Amino acid sequence: MSASPVPANDIEAGEVVEAAEPVGIPSVTGVVGGLLATVAQPGPLAREAGRLAREAASIVRGSSTVAPDPKDKRFCDPAWSANPVYRRVLQGYLSLGGSLDRLLDDYEHSDSDWRDVERARFATNALRSLLAPTNTLIGNPAALKRAFDTGGRSVLRGAGHLLHDLRHNRGMPSQTDRSAFVVGTDLALTPGAVVDRDDVAELLQYTPTTEQVHLRPLLIVPPPIGRYYFLDLRPGRSFVEYAVSQGFQVFLLSWRNPTPGQSHWDLDTYAGRIVDAVETAKAITGSPDVNTLGFCAGGILTSTVLNHYAATGDTSIANAGFAVTLLDFDSRAPLGTFSSPQLLSLARRSSRKAGVITARSLGAVFSWMRPDDLVFTYVVNQWLMGDDPPVFDILAWNADGTNLPATLHDQFLTLFRDNTLPAKGALTVLGTPVDLSSVTVPTFVTGAVNDHLTPWTGCYRTTSMLSGPSTFVLSNAGHIASLVNPPGNPKASYFVGGEPGPDAEAWRAAADRRTGSWWEAWSAWSAERSGDQHPAPAALGDADHPPLEPAPGAYVLDRAPGEEK
Repeated sequence: MSASPVPANDIEAGEVVEAAEPVGIPSVTGVVGGLLATVAQPGPLAREAGRLAREAASIVRGSSTVAPDPKDKRFCDPAWSANPVYRRVLQGYLSLGGSLDRLLDDYEHSDSDWRDVERARFATNALRSLLAPTNTLIGNPAALKRAFDTGGRSVLRGAGHLLHDLRHNRGMPSQTDRSAFVVGTDLALTPGAVVDRDDVAELLQYTPTTEQVHLRPLLIVPPPIGRYYFLDLRPGRSFVEYAVSQGFQVFLLSWRNPTPGQSHWDLDTYAGRIVDAVETAKAITGSPDVNTLGFCAGGILTSTVLNHYAATGDTSIANAGFAVTLLDFDSRAPLGTFSSPQLLSLARRSSRKAGVITARSLGAVFSWMRPDDLVFTYVVNQWLMGDDPPVFDILAWNADGTNLPATLHDQFLTLFRDNTLPAKGALTVLGTPVDLSSVTVPTFVTGAVNDHLTPWTGCYRTTSMLSGPSTFVLSNAGHIASLVNPPGNPKASYFVGGEPGPDAEAWRAAADRRTGSWWEAWSAWSAERSGDQHPAPAALGDADHPPLEPAPGAYVLDRAPGEEK
């Protein structure tokens, strides 16, 4: 079934929280502990208790002026202002939320570790969202009106959605109707072929669409969790399609979805597969080297390969790009929610026992980092209003997750906890101690202003961690929207500036803002570093790497080679 496309200028509606950096899963104890840390401040707690009591009296008298943010769509129904009961309920909820915010501000300014503050923020945000009156049928006038207007049918439909999610989605509301999209039919449509395959990944080569192509090929390295096709989403919203249209010879790794039988796969496994892909792309194109572009955790993997090449004198990667990638985890971010030793130990034991950590378990937790947008919006729309889950391509991709092998997960947790990538010699990959300062190739680094998973200032640090000349570009969007954001989107913009210095904010203050997508800046940068152009090849692959099957391949479909397509 083919769904109608979503206009590119509606991209913000598709912002999602992807588990880009695979971390641990908060326990109930951890969440409660964060909440207690917020409220267990005797002075501020007494102050807020008194404030709440005075405000409660004002609310009962009907003299309270507390009002919701006009942009808060939860309370746009006229009943919240016209009905005295609903108005008082709303004001009580807003007053409690304001007290929680002020307590959190006090905790943040109490010289507490920023990771403890982020755990407290996670807990208080979740509690405030959970307590919203709009999450119940009786507390949601719009849902009550819908039930009355439909003769109760909306309630029955909502109950059906709830039961379905309890049975099939671990009690989380479905964010989208995945059945509306089929990979290879609606998504991942750029023509190409699998030209190399092993147990770990397939290597896709895409069909040129220009008469001339650059000699030096591009190898795209997606993150090892999540399907690659967020980079080849739909025609007009595909980074791969765009790169091909700019005359680049594009290769892309499609990681296999690991099972418990592959629990031993580690950094060496994935980095080694990138090395093999580099060699294959060189052989097929006849180029002595390649350019790379790593996305999210794919950039982490690529950095270890660059380090190995620098140590061994291998020049197979000429230029490298990093998109929304953190290499230095000593950055203040909501990811600090998951960094307590107890939490990391629990996550480590869990993945070791199961052999993998599933994307679904990670995805649910990351949704709770933005509970209003990514949990309770769907609770209200589907469970209370009885609406069907929305049809949206990027949400369909987000729900189509993959596993992470236990050993790689364990290593990522160590990177996250101990921040070992920036520490010279603290990590060894492919038999080479990691010293990122030894990497001297030119780099193109991107961040996103509204990225709360990999904060742009943390991404910016990559420009100083590596020793080669670096270009930094800052997108205006969020973690995923910045990647699925083609040229022509009138809402999109990006910052370009001079040579990155030590101060990220100073760079931004001096940068120029341009309308459009960072793809355009990347394309211009890459074109200068991709060699001369020559006639596009008439066929994909070569004698040693013949096309095995058309893109999108088998692994993105969780299909073993040889199974019916």
